[in-house]
Amino acid sequence: MTGTAAFELPSFAKINLCLHILGRRDDGFHEIVTIMQTISLADRLRFERSSDLTLQCIGNTDLPAGRDNLIIRAAEKLRQRFNISDGASITLTKQIPVGGGLGGGSSNAAAAIIGLVRLWGIKAGFEELAEIAASLGSDVPFFLYGGTALAHGKGTDIIPAEDANILPMLVITPDVSVPTAKAYSLLKSENLTIGHPNRILPVCRRALELDTFPVSAMRNDFEAVIYPAFPEILKVRSFLLNCGATHAVLSGSGASVFGIFDNEETRQAALKALDKQVNWRKFAVTAIGSEKFRVEMGLS
Repeated sequence: MTGTAAFELPSFAKINLCLHILGRRDDGFHEIVTIMQTISLADRLRFERSSDLTLQCIGNTDLPAGRDNLIIRAAEKLRQRFNISDGASITLTKQIPVGGGLGGGSSNAAAAIIGLVRLWGIKAGFEELAEIAASLGSDVPFFLYGGTALAHGKGTDIIPAEDANILPMLVITPDVSVPTAKAYSLLKSENLTIGHPNRILPVCRRALELDTFPVSAMRNDFEAVIYPAFPEILKVRSFLLNCGATHAVLSGSGASVFGIFDNEETRQAALKALDKQVNWRKFAVTAIGSEKFRVEMGLS
């Protein structure tokens, strides 16, 4: 067996600072323009050399540990592409809510790619790894970059950006499941952003150039259909706003909503008020910029 000794990596969650859905593509996917941001909420992946390829999940026993898990699929694609015969013992410790619109599964897949390249001593260019990532899911390539990035196409075309300056955040995930396919099926033409990606992308770029990312630019086209269909998620948004958030936005297709606060004192007061909401998971988070992401992932 080749490569390095056992080690751990974080697998960061993301939020969508904005999410514009422009319509269905010829390949069946939807054309989107979004700004994604890694945040401090994270799972942990431990990698260890082994003759077999195994995955153990801690913190969520409902997750599949076989080929249905993106971590195993990522490992198998790497083994096939680079003719690797070694195995790996991978332990996933979950903190990111499953199905919360925070990219947990996609982040796990990208962290697996980064970790196994290191464990197995694979020599590969970034573009080749990004191609593998894209084959696993639309959000996976972003998690090879981290920080702040624009994503367009079906989400796999990534444009790294300067780190957005974002005020204190609070992420709340209610006990609600929103399948992505269900979310897209609810969309009507009047819910979509009108315009070509070449028109929407510059608008998003200008928002990122400001000293602090403007709450006026935070929008998610899913909100028009998700809030009416899932009242508990709307309740989360209302709670955040009533607790002093300047803005509260759905992440991905839900069920998580993140709130932006002007100061730490107001965020802490909101956290205290959340003690009464026993069925909501809550996370006080900060943005993870590209440099910190690279250091934490062992890429710099």
